[in-house]
Amino acid sequence: MDITENVFKLADELGPEKVVFLYEPRTQMKAIVVVDNVAAGPAIGGVRMAPDVTTTEVRRLARAMTYKNAMAGLPHGGGKSGIIANPRTVHKEQIIRTFAKAIKHLEEYIPGPDMGTDETSMAYIYDETSRAVGLPVELGGIPLDEIGATAYGITVCADVAKDYVPLDLNGARLTIEGFGNVGKPTARFLAGKGVKLIATSDSKGTIYNAQGLNVEELIRVKDTTGSVINYKDGEVLKTTDLLGISTDIFVPAARPDVVTEANADVLDAKLVIEGANIPISEAAERMLHDRGILVIPDFVANAGGVITASVEYHGGTETHAFDRIKSTISRNTKEMLDTVYSEKKYPRDVAIAIARTRVMRAMKYREWM
Repeated sequence: MDITENVFKLADELGPEKVVFLYEPRTQMKAIVVVDNVAAGPAIGGVRMAPDVTTTEVRRLARAMTYKNAMAGLPHGGGKSGIIANPRTVHKEQIIRTFAKAIKHLEEYIPGPDMGTDETSMAYIYDETSRAVGLPVELGGIPLDEIGATAYGITVCADVAKDYVPLDLNGARLTIEGFGNVGKPTARFLAGKGVKLIATSDSKGTIYNAQGLNVEELIRVKDTTGSVINYKDGEVLKTTDLLGISTDIFVPAARPDVVTEANADVLDAKLVIEGANIPISEAAERMLHDRGILVIPDFVANAGGVITASVEYHGGTETHAFDRIKSTISRNTKEMLDTVYSEKKYPRDVAIAIARTRVMRAMKYREWM
């Protein structure tokens, strides 16, 4: 089955509306853009940059954005793009600008930062297209990573979900997969609730201390040396060892599919809050739920970034964004979990049903319905 057949096979009544493959021979820029659904408005979704990004991954991420934006009540549909390149390349600006020129007339898609891209990348895209979110402050943006918008939403989510586990956040143990733009502020925000970070990982390995890691020192070490394994007061383990560490809260905050059917039985936690997009396969989520582990799906838990992006796009402020994150994620988490426990359903099934209903309502106002 070729790529085109695969895309059509996986399409449904929501989308995708458009799948675009880009290639520019001079710079060797290769990219994929998926505009999944624009019933509620132009699609907002990040630009992922990685050497192994695939069409299937971008399509799944675009659908997650459709659900996420619908759950957040934003006037936007869902989309996503992936640039097939190493984000550490010396030609990054050139590749980003080439990508931006290629999507200039794809006006139904509004790019934002994602894994491998940042505010500077969005500035390049905005310079070429006059449309992007997650811009630097100097261009009127709200710095998503600097303020920890996604991480703040994860913390709000934890504060609601704790009552359903149940779990006392004060003294609760935390492990984070991926100590980057989402992982670092998540550790910081949850520490403010009394949560104790005992382990975290990056591509180089895992650092573990059952008595707790000093979050601020760990952030300093990560920022200055490039890896958490250089933190002195902890045991260095393999990256994959993180899942087996007994914890109360596990936050996957980096790559997709870090937990699958193959390793779901290893994860030892009470509450999982998906900080990354599609970090756990749907089958693995069900396995975890059947084991008594509560999993909050990505498009419910990590919507803080796109909520802030939408507020920025429509001229709002950082204060407006944080207020919107708290009210939206609190409401959605509670609505989902009330149904999960009253009707004995899986969290993702409930969340998808809520999001699809909202998207379908928006589609009824469109001519093609």
